[in-house]
Amino acid sequence: MTPAFEDILRKPDLDREEIKLLLSAEGDRMKALLRRALEVKLARLDNCVHLRGLIEYGNVCEKDCLYCGLRSGNGNVERYCLSDEEVLSCARLAHELGYGSVALQSGERSDPAFIAKIERLVREIKKIDGGSLGITLSLGEQSDDTYRRWFEAGAHRYLLRIESSTEELYYKIHPRNGKHSFQKRIACLESLKRIGWQTGTGVMVGLPFQTQDHLADDLLFFKRMDVAMVGLGPYIPHPDTPLYRLRDLVPPAAERMDMTLRMIAVLRLMMPEINMVAATANQTVDPQGREKAIAAGANVIMPNLTPGEYRESYFIYPDKACVKDRPDQCRSCLDIRLAAIGHRIQYNAWGDSLAFTKKAKG
Repeated sequence: MTPAFEDILRKPDLDREEIKLLLSAEGDRMKALLRRALEVKLARLDNCVHLRGLIEYGNVCEKDCLYCGLRSGNGNVERYCLSDEEVLSCARLAHELGYGSVALQSGERSDPAFIAKIERLVREIKKIDGGSLGITLSLGEQSDDTYRRWFEAGAHRYLLRIESSTEELYYKIHPRNGKHSFQKRIACLESLKRIGWQTGTGVMVGLPFQTQDHLADDLLFFKRMDVAMVGLGPYIPHPDTPLYRLRDLVPPAAERMDMTLRMIAVLRLMMPEINMVAATANQTVDPQGREKAIAAGANVIMPNLTPGEYRESYFIYPDKACVKDRPDQCRSCLDIRLAAIGHRIQYNAWGDSLAFTKKAKG
């Protein structure tokens, strides 16, 4: 390890070449990067992990993303949509388990009935125990008016993954048609921030055609957009998607996992007070994947509360981890696994982004 490398680990601002150097770290250098990221997280955010009880509302989707198992062109998916009572039952369970927050996720829809139903569900969730539950939405591209309606109904965090901040790569994983627009995706992120949402985004790591330059630019994009939360996870090829035919261009799972950890660690150095999700995809490619992500700088986990009979129909990617776990089992398991790496769950708290709340206070 050279003194110059150690100096970069302690810089408050990183340029593109320094980011690339850190993303290429292996061996002792990678260990030093992960160690430094954990130091920064513990100093700024403590060892707390926040939970978002995940409710996968439905798998009907207007989009045709080339990597996603829920894409509209996939005829092998049994489509579903949760009832109001099923959603509210999941939210009440989140409250009973002390999760503090729920995350409502769905395939992308923008029809009036869907918009109105989400608004109604948000208002109903806010009635649980006097509004004790925080609400994150991840429901795709919408109009300014829709984002405002859902925000005013009581949701306050929104995750809209860019998947690649490089326009050329974006169109290699999304068809060039009226349903997919790189500029619209960015405009939606800007709209969310303008309205007042705690705005999150993210990318997959290990895509075909993706380079270290792309990943460095993604990190700089997160910083430039000044987002409040980020989700990073390894790309997992799905056999019912067009991108699957390019699976030979995808790095081995261990390499995708290591690069994901480096991405998390570097971003923690760049944006020390944002929230970062230890994605389920990490657990899918590595049995210790979520714990490794937490130890690399992530601080949010999203245990699945979706009723069991629907979970196998929400396969964005195959072999998804923890699909058969009961919520009570999941909670106990997380307590034990996180304690083993020196972390603890902060129950009954919204777990908002410190970076966001500091700015909100002025």
